[in-house]
Amino acid sequence: MATQKPEKANPIQLEFDRGTLVLQGDVPEGVRLPGCVYDSRVGRWRAQAYRYREVLTTLHRAGLSYENRAGGFETLELLSREQRVPFPYQDEAVSAFFAEGRRGVVVLPTGAGKTFVAQLILERLGRSGLVVTPTLDLVQQWYGVLKTAFDRPVGVVGGGEYDVQDLTVTTYDSAYIHMERLGDRFAVLVVDECHHLPGPTYSTAAEMCLAPFRLGLTATPEREDGLETKLDRLVGPVVYRREIGELAGEFLSDYETTRLEVSLSEEEMHRYEEERAIYRAFLEQEGLRLGGRGGWQRFLATTSRSERGRRAFLAYRAQKAIAQASEAKLRLLGDLLLRHRRDRVLIFTSDNETVYKISRRFLVPAITHQTKVKERHRLLSGFNDGRYPFLVTSKVLNEGVDVPAANIGIVLSGSGSVREHVQRLGRILRRGEGKRAKLYEVVARDTAEEYTSRRRRQHGAYER
Repeated sequence: MATQKPEKANPIQLEFDRGTLVLQGDVPEGVRLPGCVYDSRVGRWRAQAYRYREVLTTLHRAGLSYENRAGGFETLELLSREQRVPFPYQDEAVSAFFAEGRRGVVVLPTGAGKTFVAQLILERLGRSGLVVTPTLDLVQQWYGVLKTAFDRPVGVVGGGEYDVQDLTVTTYDSAYIHMERLGDRFAVLVVDECHHLPGPTYSTAAEMCLAPFRLGLTATPEREDGLETKLDRLVGPVVYRREIGELAGEFLSDYETTRLEVSLSEEEMHRYEEERAIYRAFLEQEGLRLGGRGGWQRFLATTSRSERGRRAFLAYRAQKAIAQASEAKLRLLGDLLLRHRRDRVLIFTSDNETVYKISRRFLVPAITHQTKVKERHRLLSGFNDGRYPFLVTSKVLNEGVDVPAANIGIVLSGSGSVREHVQRLGRILRRGEGKRAKLYEVVARDTAEEYTSRRRRQHGAYER
């Protein structure tokens, strides 16, 4: 009697389904597929799309046959038209990315050429790529960089446009909205300013994308909530890092930082102490602390429940406003603008009200989140070509926007965030012939701003 040959097992089929990876077929006992759970509704295994690379690796190592219908990745001939020699640290960053398995975060200061590092990596990978950025301004910058570098169609998703190409640029918000349709299109995911990614909404976009190759770019990965640890899972570990102090003078402009103190007037100090006493008394009575994770949210929730709470919230805002835009600060700002009238000066505040107050008083162009895209472009172009020597803003120029002409920064007010302060310093560090940058930090003496200043200066960039 002839021996019957065992039937050959059907290959496991992989498919992309609205932001998830679906596997159909029998998985042998003892083979654990990363992140996969059995979906009894359809009788298949399902995982978040970002597990795609791990699942393929597991199937391959287990010697299982599979049919990959999930990824629709295109191989691209990406030959850069730019004859530009990378700086040594940029070469090192690219090499580190490939050495660590083509996943990871590159940490470089603002102005150090993170975009060029990404361009080099995209060229070397030669695969379809999606670039995710926080703002429409950055979408336009990336669009211009990729279009110029590679002479091929570049898609844009966001700001009313939906044009998907093998190289596409989008915003975090648009990526979240559209990733269940786009998640199988790209082999490479580039996440600019990736410190934003660990938020609950934005991280979902990364989880719905198959891309096996992932690059994160940032100058400051650390977050106050500690969630930067999620980047390891969503993008990869930090594979390369250089700080401002390491590059200043040779690859970035040399710089200095100066902390200036001013005193509130007698009337301002009286109002400040009065409002602060109301706010602090409320915190003590309710057992609240603003520091730590969730402190601000608890404060907002508690103040909304009573008239006394609403008064405490108004007192909190009033004491901050007094310290942030005191008359002495504005007089000092006038002196600094006169001293640096031949420079290109960026003035930073923490709120739009102060921005417009400065704009009216000193006839300085202003940019806030309310400034329309075309107007913002006109003002930034005018600043860079010298038509406008000064520019005042709140937080919208903290990151990503290219202002290479800026060499003086004046921080009148801001948060205690180390990242924000380093980003503001980075805005003035783009290297230029004979350029020496200077950052002024103006602090109201005998107010909470002194503590805020100490917190945000806890970075090696301020040790020089």
